Amino acid sequence: MRRLLAAVTALTLAAPAAATLAPGAKAPDFSTRGAIAGKVVPVRLSEQLKRGPVVLYFFPAAFTGGCNAEARAFAEKVDAFRAAGATVIGMSADNVPDLQRFSSTECAGKFAVASAGPKVVAGYDVALGKQIKGRQVTSRTSYVIGRDGRIASVWSDMNPAEHVTRSLDAVRRLTGR
Repeated sequence: MRRLLAAVTALTLAAPAAATLAPGAKAPDFSTRGAIAGKVVPVRLSEQLKRGPVVLYFFPAAFTGGCNAEARAFAEKVDAFRAAGATVIGMSADNVPDLQRFSSTECAGKFAVASAGPKVVAGYDVALGKQIKGRQVTSRTSYVIGRDGRIASVWSDMNPAEHVTRSLDAVRRLTGR
């Protein structure tokens, strides 16, 4: 019995923690800087929620294959998100100058991408636990946050393929549009 308990304990401690906030949890408010179409803009979650739900998607690093594909996919569907009443915001631990370029090229200037500092990364539990270019990166996690500031849906998967579809479906369920 002791061996079994020790083995289970060792496996539990070695397993990675779930990197998400649960649906129903209060989304931490934040204020940071980001960019839209290369222009630096302030980004505050509470201000965006006044207009409706927010799709807050975290991505590991600008100008990497999966992140470029995901940004392009969100850009292609941004009008559908707006029609459903939602605002899209991309977040990474990248610096603002890198996000300025990324917002123009990969996001096609269609939505804000913002810099997630350590407090935001911790608040949303999206630390990936590895570095790219000497800095910590976030997991690929998409949150749909209702106008009430509560998490309505979450999808965490390093494969970018389903983030846009799942997020748009969650927004449509939330708003009925």
